[in-house]
Amino acid sequence: MKALVTGASSGIGRDMARYLSSKGYDLILVARDNEKLQELKNEINTEAIFYSVDLSKKENVLKLYQQVKGEQIDILINDAGFGIFGEFSETDLDKEIDLIETNITALLILTKLFLKDMKNRDNGYILNVSSVASFAPGPLMATYYASKAYVTYLSRAISKELEKSKSNITVSVLCPGPVATNFNNVAGVNFSIKPLSSEYVAKYAVDNLLKGKRTIVPGIMNKCLHFLSKLAPSTISMETVYKNQTRKIQK
Repeated sequence: MKALVTGASSGIGRDMARYLSSKGYDLILVARDNEKLQELKNEINTEAIFYSVDLSKKENVLKLYQQVKGEQIDILINDAGFGIFGEFSETDLDKEIDLIETNITALLILTKLFLKDMKNRDNGYILNVSSVASFAPGPLMATYYASKAYVTYLSRAISKELEKSKSNITVSVLCPGPVATNFNNVAGVNFSIKPLSSEYVAKYAVDNLLKGKRTIVPGIMNKCLHFLSKLAPSTISMETVYKNQTRKIQK
């Protein structure tokens, strides 16, 4: 059994890799930080190879697939991604383009190419990491929220296509809320509620993926947010998000 995990050098991606290794999976680890990937490889007990890749570049994503396509990937986890905080008119354009290329384009490419391989043998799992941010528009993190909405709805649509074709492949989307990782430092925010541990979210995600659950929302509060998002008008949701976002500004 083999799993490929992007964003594997830290946070949820790292802890999903650790958990998958404990379940006997060999690993292909992908992230930018070569040193952290080596450290992770050294600590896990199953076989692992790693690729230090900047997934914001399309050509790097396609090269990665060419390098590993000969492997039978049983589980693909698209975890690589980051956020940017600030008014849309003021945030850095190049950083936002990198966000879109990482959060959306790289995920799209890897999902499409590995799904084709999985369909040839009618078996496999894909987990795309989204966020509760995908449940509503996100003033002050507009591009990040929009990118996660893309991930959620793309994953759900593919899942429905597979269901209709009676496929044995599972495509799931993970929608965590705040998690104790380096995400907030990169985005430049503080969480207004207590985050879940990365280890808990990772284990919860993998266990539910393997059970075939299509939308995975860890934590009672996040489940409540998911439910309320279906009921509240978008105008109310946006106002609530804006007020919460202003509390996140790092002092």
